[in-house]
Amino acid sequence: MTLKILIVRTSSLGDLVHMLPAISDIARQIPNAHIDWLAEEAFADIPSWHPAVQDVIPVAHRRWRKNWWSPQVRAERRQLKQRLASREYDVILDMQALMKSIWLVRQARGVRHGLDWKSAREPLASLFYQVKHRVAFWQPAVIRQRSLAALAFGYEYEGEPDFGLHTITESVSIQPHALIMPSASRDDKLWDEANWQQVFDDLEQRGLGLRLLAGSESESQRAQQLIAHRANAKVLPRMGLNAVAKELASATIMVGLDSGLTHLAAGLGRPTIGIYKASTPVRTPLEGPAYTASLGERGQAPSAQTVLSAIEQALGPLPLVEPMTSVAASNETPAVSISLSD
Repeated sequence: MTLKILIVRTSSLGDLVHMLPAISDIARQIPNAHIDWLAEEAFADIPSWHPAVQDVIPVAHRRWRKNWWSPQVRAERRQLKQRLASREYDVILDMQALMKSIWLVRQARGVRHGLDWKSAREPLASLFYQVKHRVAFWQPAVIRQRSLAALAFGYEYEGEPDFGLHTITESVSIQPHALIMPSASRDDKLWDEANWQQVFDDLEQRGLGLRLLAGSESESQRAQQLIAHRANAKVLPRMGLNAVAKELASATIMVGLDSGLTHLAAGLGRPTIGIYKASTPVRTPLEGPAYTASLGERGQAPSAQTVLSAIEQALGPLPLVEPMTSVAASNETPAVSISLSD
């Protein structure tokens, strides 16, 4: 008998990435599971990448709230309500525990599961669940999500997190370039330019080109300034999530600020270094099957040397260039010996 499940986790990008291992756990533990996922339209590609998700139901709350009572938005909200009401689920699992997710949970039909009062980010949300689960708050997000799913379905999860992103990683090959995410939605997250230049120098000495990501015109301009006069560097144009994911999956390494794309790179199995300055990595560290480093802390950015040390751990030491041999006293042309070693 099929167990019909609705996952509610609408945003943001990094949070949806953190959800993917829990979906892998459910699929592994419950072979007859039929999993639908309710997600913000801008991030709907992420659930679709996981082979265990049958249907992605998009919601446009971010867009709707700008014109909540306009005829078009009212019609779209009505269509979503009808779509949710047309299905009966055995389990509705709210992985977000926010009042904005409760608005959606209450429109679906089925037994509602979620975090209890002490576990939820917004405790009032717990009042609307029929089955409540307690999960320690100060844990990495991936562990919290895997724990909540395990409690809801009565199993114990085990093993390293599986992000289920094989369809993307198997479609690309690794290229000799580094992906860089130097921009953020807030200025207090930005890292000093002098630090970036040291990182760029190191990556270029390793023979890697630089590919910078930017999500807006202002971010693109800032990225262009960072790589001025660097021949093997460019700012990538804005792309959809599918295209960005393939860029990340093909990179030799990813170095970025604490952003959803940096977390996605880690989930895709690329060596990834995250720079934290305005947030703590305690609850949202980078997770993935390859090397990851979550550096810094709220109010305390990592130094350039700390990031360079992490790059060395991920890729090995820089190639060594031997100094020139001494010039003979004779009039012979001096011999120069330069060798590169791994």
